Amino acid sequence: MMKQRRSSTTRGFAQASGLLQSRIRTASESRGFAVTRLLTHWAEIVGPETAAIARPVKVGYGQKGLGATLTLLTTGAQAPMLQMQLDAIRERVNACYGYNAISKVRVTQTAPEGFAEGQASFAPAPKAEPRPDPEVTRKAAKTAEGVADTELRLALEALAANVLSKRPS
Repeated sequence: MMKQRRSSTTRGFAQASGLLQSRIRTASESRGFAVTRLLTHWAEIVGPETAAIARPVKVGYGQKGLGATLTLLTTGAQAPMLQMQLDAIRERVNACYGYNAISKVRVTQTAPEGFAEGQASFAPAPKAEPRPDPEVTRKAAKTAEGVADTELRLALEALAANVLSKRPS
């Protein structure tokens, strides 16, 4: 009796980006982005300085289809700086597309604070440091109270606070 070799239905592990590619494409095409690379590699395309003050929002196509309009979101204070860079941005974005797809770049301003829809946060929010429990801090200080050297005592207090704040597994 001869064993048949089972054929695999998968080709091993797939990259997460490959699994999400169709969903990303669907979401970005709904906003007019035919090339998702413009969204995913924005900082590389326009440079880190421009990417820090502006985000692409939409690509709108005219009724006759003779060139698209890229809409950028920025804060009101950064709009004049961005306005001076529009030609360079258009050239870089068209280089991403590989042809002159974008004929016009429009700037939309929003307030950095206010309504939730109007907020523009272009940098990741800083991580908040959790405040230590006062009871843990007191126990840590008591653990290291007999040490005369200040630096060593502070280091031991920090170590004790870390050990005491860990939850038992």
